[in-house]
Amino acid sequence: MKLLLQILSPLVVAAPLLVSAAATAPASTNAWQTLFNGKDLTGWVPVHDVTFVVTNGNLRLVTGMGWLRTEKTYTNFVLEIEWRALEPGYDSGIFLRAGLEGKPWPKDGWQVNLARAALGGLVKGYTSIVPAETLPVPVNEWAKFLIEVRGRKVSLTANGEPAWEYKELDSPAGYLGIQAENKAFEFRNIRLQELSE
Repeated sequence: MKLLLQILSPLVVAAPLLVSAAATAPASTNAWQTLFNGKDLTGWVPVHDVTFVVTNGNLRLVTGMGWLRTEKTYTNFVLEIEWRALEPGYDSGIFLRAGLEGKPWPKDGWQVNLARAALGGLVKGYTSIVPAETLPVPVNEWAKFLIEVRGRKVSLTANGEPAWEYKELDSPAGYLGIQAENKAFEFRNIRLQELSE
């Protein structure tokens, strides 16, 4: 019996550590992909009347009413993006799982708002779904959004602070995009990690 306890003792001590390590393991082992190379618009497609250029390694939204979308569609992912507004009264957004129907923007498209007055809110089409709780960011100051989409769940972390989670996303897959609303913005460090369901 004493020998059995000596054999089992290390296992009893190690078991909680193994369970803890498994619980904190990342949800995905997929590598981060850079979506914007800092040189040109490779991997992106302008939709409708928009002007996006690359300036000093940043993706600059110059003007227009439309959007810039990824060439590829996505389902489950973590999107990390840094942005800054270049003029007061700024307004833009990040489209999630968007379709191509609609003008100037995706019809009933899901969007994390970059409007100064509704910063960080979740919008579907023109309807606010999750009210904005993120404080406005001063013009020319960089901010970072981390958006996780998995199944019907979407969540936002703004500048390292959890903002909200919503569990009724009804678009199964689609394009990622940057909304143009005739307000100048810059974006950088746009990267994505695809997730399993």
